Amino acid sequence: MEALIVKPKGANKNRKRLGRGQGSGLGTTSGKGHKGQKARSGGSGGPYLGFEGGQVPLYRRLATRGFSNARFAVNYICINVNQIEKLYKDGEVVSLETLAAKGLIKASEKRVKLLATGDLTKKLEIMGIKTSASAKEKIEAAGGKINEE
Repeated sequence: MEALIVKPKGANKNRKRLGRGQGSGLGTTSGKGHKGQKARSGGSGGPYLGFEGGQVPLYRRLATRGFSNARFAVNYICINVNQIEKLYKDGEVVSLETLAAKGLIKASEKRVKLLATGDLTKKLEIMGIKTSASAKEKIEAAGGKINEE
């Protein structure tokens, strides 16, 4: 004998049927109230995003021309001394190729800058990587060399 499956009360809810007489509670105005923009056809969600009641909207009042430095900005991938401390052994060479091989940068990255966060105890040789002044001090204090070319 099969078990009779009973759905919980309220599982199947009837859809809202608009404009079906006064007794339904959604007759005449069909739940839209009286007149106004939202009662009209096409005005279901109100006016478009950024509408200011007929006043010229902000996006049209602001200037559309001007200068942006984004096209000319030089962006560097920043790597800290503590990241190099973890991945490199004493006496190794730190270059774009070795950084890519160890997964610190993508192989396509050409601009990398070494920053001074953390401590460095290993003697490393830095090749072709820009370094901040404080990172330079830490590398030289540990006995390393810097060759920025």
